[in-house]
Amino acid sequence: MRTVIVLAAGMGKRMKSDLPKVLHPVLGRTLVGHVLATVGEAFGGDARTVVVVGNGAERVTSHVAEIAPEAVVALQAEQRGTGHAVRIALESAKVTEGRVIVLNGDIPMLTAETLRALERLHDEGDGAAATMLTAEVDDPTGLGRIVRTVDGGVAKIVEHRDATPEELAIREINAGAYAFDGMLLQETLAKVSTHNDQGEEYLTDVVALLVDSGRPVRAYRTADADETLGCNDRVELAALRARLRDRVNEGWMRSGVSIIDPATTWIDVTARVEPDAVIEPNTHLRGSTTVGAGAVVGPDTSLIDTDVAARATVLRTHAQGASVGEGASVGPYAYLRPGTALGTKAKVGTFVETKNAQLGEGAKVPHLSYIGDATVGEHSNVGAATVTVNYDGVAKHRTVIGAHARTGADNMFVAPVEVGDGAYTAAGSVITNDVPPGALGVARGKQRNIDGWVARRRPGTAAADAAARASGGPVDDEGAASGDVRGDRAGEEAGGR
Repeated sequence: MRTVIVLAAGMGKRMKSDLPKVLHPVLGRTLVGHVLATVGEAFGGDARTVVVVGNGAERVTSHVAEIAPEAVVALQAEQRGTGHAVRIALESAKVTEGRVIVLNGDIPMLTAETLRALERLHDEGDGAAATMLTAEVDDPTGLGRIVRTVDGGVAKIVEHRDATPEELAIREINAGAYAFDGMLLQETLAKVSTHNDQGEEYLTDVVALLVDSGRPVRAYRTADADETLGCNDRVELAALRARLRDRVNEGWMRSGVSIIDPATTWIDVTARVEPDAVIEPNTHLRGSTTVGAGAVVGPDTSLIDTDVAARATVLRTHAQGASVGEGASVGPYAYLRPGTALGTKAKVGTFVETKNAQLGEGAKVPHLSYIGDATVGEHSNVGAATVTVNYDGVAKHRTVIGAHARTGADNMFVAPVEVGDGAYTAAGSVITNDVPPGALGVARGKQRNIDGWVARRRPGTAAADAAARASGGPVDDEGAASGDVRGDRAGEEAGGR
């Protein structure tokens, strides 16, 4: 039986955060979420997983229940060291034998392949009492060194402050991941002392005790030291996030995706991108976002839980919970809110916001509009500066625009309202009643022109001079057209009085 223990109880004081350290997000998952996902990928359902919680226990427990409901949670009420945490986990899960794998909860770059390799080495031959994950790093300052035996086993772990000059030259370090024989682990944990500066039980002491007792301890050195990286503060978290970004981007590029500027492209590990997609600079693909083959996304675009179909274009756009159909076009400067669904070759253009709106095949909302709680039929065109007035102060209502309809610029559709197939609406209309199929809806005041108003009410202005020249009339010394200058106040309303 395989048991995996994930240590997620630490306080992370240097993070200086109310958020427990293991819940800090890194490219679509929390730190502990990455570790649990790796465990799932490595072993599937063939592992009993125990997560040790302590600091922020309620929040961490809730998160674990959401992302790994099969995991058991063990509470370390007092943080008394990693050895103490493992002992609590073993007791909580009633582990008495079998293989036990222990992982720090803040190593998000650990891969399933490396975890399986660690276990394979542990099981080779007659098996080892313990097998450690190690890495060779350029700068091991402050990290525990692995001192090996002649045959390649582990002789001891030396903390930086206790190392000799020869030991300080060693660049192989302890990565915080172990495989143990469960029975030996329990026996040895009972012997771990708290006689140290912190008064805590250290898991590394288990390794030392096993070596001292003549038990074989092995080390698996990963070829990629980044897999062993954890973080203790925000600076290290940012560096970790950047390294994971680089790994993710490299993986997508090698699979056939064009990422124009990998340094400004952030793709969550939960997102998916198909070959021949093009990701332009400063683009963020977050959550469950998918991008289809041949689609172009960006620049300056953020997509959250959004599906972009093949050959679509999404430019300078923020979208969440939306779907963009094949060959559709979005942006620039568009905002797609949850529930937006664009059909094949549909268009949402510049300065358009949509919410809970469905656009049929070839439908277009080119610019300066808000389309909320609405359905726009296939091949219909919505004029500029259109608003679906969906909220009456109490409830939301829906606007339905049929297929092949043409709505005028500066239209207000006061929902609930329906515009039939093939219908038109006149520019500047406020549509409050249904427009039948094939009809023209007009809802605006009749225009009237008051001749000579500028000459009478704005004499001496550039407008009056321009009007006089255009009409061919004489211009007086003041620059205004001569003629009737009666105090006609009938036109004052034209000046917005």
